Amino acid sequence: MKMAAELVEAMNMVKSFRVSDLQTLLASMGRSKSGLKQDLASGWLAARRPEGVPLAYARSAPPAAAANANALGTDYLNGIPKPSPTPAAEVKLVKLPFYQTLETLMPPTELIAQNSEKLQDSPCVFELTQSQVDQIRNSSELRAGIKSVQVVLRICYTDTNGAQEDQYPPNIAVKVNQSYCHVPGYYPSNKPGVEPRRPCRPINITPWLHLSTASNRINVTWGNFGKRYCVAVYLVRVFTSAELFSQLKHCSVESPERCRERIQDKLRFDPESEIATTGLRVSLICPLVKMRLGVPCRVLTCAHLQCFDAVFFLQMNEKKPTWTCPVCDKPAPFELLTIDGLLSEILKETEDVEEIEYLTDGSWRPIRDEKERDKERERSNTPDYPVLDICSSEANGLSPAHSSTSQTGKSGAGGAVATAGGAAGARRRQWAARWSI
Repeated sequence: MKMAAELVEAMNMVKSFRVSDLQTLLASMGRSKSGLKQDLASGWLAARRPEGVPLAYARSAPPAAAANANALGTDYLNGIPKPSPTPAAEVKLVKLPFYQTLETLMPPTELIAQNSEKLQDSPCVFELTQSQVDQIRNSSELRAGIKSVQVVLRICYTDTNGAQEDQYPPNIAVKVNQSYCHVPGYYPSNKPGVEPRRPCRPINITPWLHLSTASNRINVTWGNFGKRYCVAVYLVRVFTSAELFSQLKHCSVESPERCRERIQDKLRFDPESEIATTGLRVSLICPLVKMRLGVPCRVLTCAHLQCFDAVFFLQMNEKKPTWTCPVCDKPAPFELLTIDGLLSEILKETEDVEEIEYLTDGSWRPIRDEKERDKERERSNTPDYPVLDICSSEANGLSPAHSSTSQTGKSGAGGAVATAGGAAGARRRQWAARWSI
């Protein structure tokens, strides 16, 4: 310890030397006298230190500070602590609803540029255990040739501030065991002036792996344009939208009573407000596909009561993951989705209503447009005897006037339901075709 203290004192003395003085001292010892001042100082101390004393003591501040510096991964430059790059192992990737991580095959590892070229190649090697191979082989198929247990490559920025989303570097190409694998391409944009968007998601490399205990080699080609990236390899289980819907249905349903409380909270009189709110209108049409809601869903953190269809929302995110609320465009992560129990009951009680209004006491009433109210008034003035109803309501998907003594009315209602069902089915097929579901 005494020897280390002496070297620290010598280091403090060296700091006061001019470069010419250090060059003179090194020349007298037969040492090189070229380089920066800190290099000359280190060279002089290396020549002066006794045998068995590590150079780290001579380059650092007091021994206690040296221990702290080593623990924090810092180095010293001109006597000032210089932080070293943060280990890539501390980088964490966000959890993805459609992927359950079973095992980490390669933790986040930084892509290091090997030269000044803009296009870089970074190799990495990993092996599968026999147990992991069996998990892949014995898993079910999502579709022909695609297993539900997969090995995926994930890429993100080298950043330790929170969990990182998947992010591809420019000019990315991935080669697995000498074969290039598929990397998701760009989504074409239908809006003029809007650049195509590339979905950054896990890359399934399973089809190109050696499903054995032999080594697998991955080579990532990437554009080096100043950003730092990490790659990681995981063994995962992939869920379908139907499986996620099953989870949602069993684990996240808000009771009708809690929904009524939420409505009453929103409609409670605010003395600071000049206008009293007596009701809130909610559409029963899904904003995603413009069809009647099947399973009403919303995000717990959203302020609105308007819902969207849970099944369509999950199917859409399975194809093109955005996890954005279609009502207010705010984030809609899977863990914050909930099924509205009250609106589910209302949908069962109403078949020909497209909008309702919630009232201050938590109750609700159907909202009908002017055209439908006119028809209701006409029905109320209809004479009390059998009438052959030939109005055009059937073409609009609405049931014609019903009379207990009119068989025509009953058959007309059946026809209206069939027509409405056919129109909804056509819209559903158009939506499915658009999203390739």
